[in-house]
Amino acid sequence: MWREIRDREAGKTRPNSFKNRVSSSRIFDLQLSNYKDVVSPHRGSINSLQVDLTEGRYLLSGASDASASVFDIQHATDFEGGGEGALIAKHKSLITIDKQHQNGHKFAISSAIWYTIDTGLFVTGSYDHYIKVWDTNSTQMVMNFKMPGKVYRTAMSPLATSHMLIAAGTEDVQVRLCDIASGAFAHTLSGHRDGVMTVEWSTSSEWVLVTGGCDGAIRFWDIRRAGCFLVLDQSQSQLGRRPPLLARSAVNKVSTSKALSKGQNISVKPRLPQKKSGSGNGIKHSPIGQIPAKGSLKQRLHPGMLSSQDRATAHYGAVTGLKTTEDGMYLLSAGSDSRIRLWDVKSGRNTLVNFETARLQTSKPIQLATTQDSNLVFVPCMTSVKAFDIWSGRTRVTFRGHYEYVNCCWFSSQDQELYTGGNDRQILVWSPARLISNEDSSPAEDQDNWSD
Repeated sequence: MWREIRDREAGKTRPNSFKNRVSSSRIFDLQLSNYKDVVSPHRGSINSLQVDLTEGRYLLSGASDASASVFDIQHATDFEGGGEGALIAKHKSLITIDKQHQNGHKFAISSAIWYTIDTGLFVTGSYDHYIKVWDTNSTQMVMNFKMPGKVYRTAMSPLATSHMLIAAGTEDVQVRLCDIASGAFAHTLSGHRDGVMTVEWSTSSEWVLVTGGCDGAIRFWDIRRAGCFLVLDQSQSQLGRRPPLLARSAVNKVSTSKALSKGQNISVKPRLPQKKSGSGNGIKHSPIGQIPAKGSLKQRLHPGMLSSQDRATAHYGAVTGLKTTEDGMYLLSAGSDSRIRLWDVKSGRNTLVNFETARLQTSKPIQLATTQDSNLVFVPCMTSVKAFDIWSGRTRVTFRGHYEYVNCCWFSSQDQELYTGGNDRQILVWSPARLISNEDSSPAEDQDNWSD
């Protein structure tokens, strides 16, 4: 570490490169924190965790005892003496909403998310068929939506500037969009053949929603139009990463310039004449499936809803977890078939990354997390959490500390800390080591870190 600092001071390492190296080293040094403790008030399994996207300061949790809590993870509420004179920062809940609240949920809270603009609102979804919006300051419910079944997962777009929609996955086959601005349902998305267990907004477009169902299908929706535009098929695959757009455009420019310098003609293929129908109108062909727009007895379907693709499955069981990378180019999915898959979003194909064998829960959705550089994905694997290399599928780190199944995890890129929650009712904090080891110093030069 000291060598990296000296190279940065000497100008040998660029600031961004130095930041990435330090962040990566801190991530691989993650361990169960011995100086930070989140005191869980929940009496049921922890089903959802999220740190707010604006300040990175407040942790929101939802549990099976129908309670939701907010913690300040930057400022401790109390300190307790630890081993060897060290102090452990205790982070107790600032607010807790449970069954005793006049508008509290009656059954387990399966999803708890922050409003993406600020920390003034948060949203909870429950098995009591309700999605509720809460005012953080007054701890009062300001809005609720009655759903047709148990709510498995809720999500809000981190990019949205034109809408304030909550996407809800329930045991009903339809995905519903709840509008906070109007307090009503915007519209429903139909296509799944079984309950929708997980929903995830794209990180590259505010209009694109990804859903995973108990039917094993992963569907992409543009919420501005009817019907999904893509259904992922595990049998359609491609190897390797997609080449960067800049590299391909540069190759095209070079080849074009060479052709022009040699005096070659770059010809464009002429359009084929359209056949005339009996009524004299040209028949337009769809790019996918070649379904004629007119003069056909078949119903004209959206390309993502063609009969050959509509029944495609991404997993052999229910899709229990979805997570898009920060750049929005790839999608990670987990299924009850204990498989983790990486998908290329542009082509919609399975990249065939062979993730090492891991046992995953089959009865409930799990919450995945990725690092900011999208090189690692954290996956709850029964009683442990494994960090997989996204591009090779190898297990880089395994976190063991929970006594029962782990349901959710959240990675804070601001502090490089991992938060995990499980059926043991505990919220564990995994932090990098506080002390920076001196790689070049000899034992004789070792000194205490608190000396002036």
